[in-house]
Amino acid sequence: MIFLVVISSILIAVVLVYQYQEQTTDYHQDRLERKEEQIKRSIEYTLKGTTYPVTTENLGLIFSYRDEIYKIADIQNVPFNIYDLQGQLIKSSRPRFETDSTTICLDAEVLNNLSVSPDKRYVEENSIAGDNYRALYTYLTNEKFKPIGILNLPYFEDNSFLDMELKEILMRLGGVYFLMLLIAIGLAYFISRYITRSLQTVSDMLNQTDLTKRNEKIFIEDPSEEIEKLIDSYNAMIDELELSAVKLARSEREQAWREMAKQVAHEIKNPLTPMRLSVQSFERKFNPDDPEINEKVKEYSRTLIQQIDTMSSIASAFSSFAEMPAQQNETLNVVKIVKLALDIFNEDYIHFISDEDEIIVKLDRTQLIRVVTNLVKNAIQALPDVKSPRILVSVSKEGNHVKISVADNGVGIADEFKDKIFEPKFTTKTSGMGLGLGMVKNIVETYKGSITFTSQPQKGTVFTVRFPQELS
Repeated sequence: MIFLVVISSILIAVVLVYQYQEQTTDYHQDRLERKEEQIKRSIEYTLKGTTYPVTTENLGLIFSYRDEIYKIADIQNVPFNIYDLQGQLIKSSRPRFETDSTTICLDAEVLNNLSVSPDKRYVEENSIAGDNYRALYTYLTNEKFKPIGILNLPYFEDNSFLDMELKEILMRLGGVYFLMLLIAIGLAYFISRYITRSLQTVSDMLNQTDLTKRNEKIFIEDPSEEIEKLIDSYNAMIDELELSAVKLARSEREQAWREMAKQVAHEIKNPLTPMRLSVQSFERKFNPDDPEINEKVKEYSRTLIQQIDTMSSIASAFSSFAEMPAQQNETLNVVKIVKLALDIFNEDYIHFISDEDEIIVKLDRTQLIRVVTNLVKNAIQALPDVKSPRILVSVSKEGNHVKISVADNGVGIADEFKDKIFEPKFTTKTSGMGLGLGMVKNIVETYKGSITFTSQPQKGTVFTVRFPQELS
């Protein structure tokens, strides 16, 4: 409504100004034509009453006799000039001291335009000192309608009265439209309040909608037809949301159990593999006559007991619905624990280096082993077709952190998989749950550490884990 009022007022003002300009032009044109007709009649009357022959040469004498030209100018209240057919000034109604402002000789352009004009009449338009100026040129003829001279009628357009009248009209219209604008604003305000009263209620209820709780329906007395349809749609949506929330809760519980089962299966599978390898290695290398047989049996036993303890902690965590497994922070020598974790692997291309013999950190022994074994297993799986496979595990200090790196010269990680490598259930292998690296990331971040990697396809991958030496 406000927009329409403003636009209509602007359009009416534009149309009014345009109409005023058109009317002003027509007014001055008609006025000039009337002045021309009056002057020509007076001149014709003078020519008929003169005793001089009506010729171009006698025009000066005719209009000088008894100051005829001044009388005509006074009666018609308009100055004029008379030129001969060659454009030379013969007589002017202006006083002598003003003759300097009168053109003594007409321009050739004026004479040419006058001669080619169909009605033998030419109007020249100019602007002087900001005012519009018109100069009318027409032929004076004798009783036989033969041209004997040229009449020049200067005309200055005085628009002061018309401009003032237009200004008054615009001011009145402006006042009317300002009042209409105020009325439109008031009507728009109250109508919009009436329309949006129900919409505000709907908006408040929408803002309060929460999938985690029961949502109330909207009830409004005597709503409009459109608002009633909106309310019915909202109430129907609330019913659907409640059904969807029930289904979603059930689905989330089922999905949580599935994820937990997958994670537990994956965690149990991790220690089973090194246990199997240890038993196979023990069976293959067992020699009763070996003088170090007792030490080797103890080493194999420690490895099996360690993995059995890991499985036991997983089972305990699962049975109590706690974190898997619960953190048991203890003071550890990271160099020794990493070396011990590598003992379960029989691949001769796995190498271990460390700058120091002892780096002390407070970590969970089992989870540290799980981090190392998961990273090494991933490295082994990346070397199926490599002619000279190599895995290098290193431990070093880096400021207030301990750094564990696992590097391989395997197939590497493609660029399109780098952003997803730590996502749960993501894997590029044909078997496995894809939970290993995601679980490693969770363990590392639990200790406020970080895990990063660099990889080049067909050249290899380096995983780097950093743990703070002192946990806050």
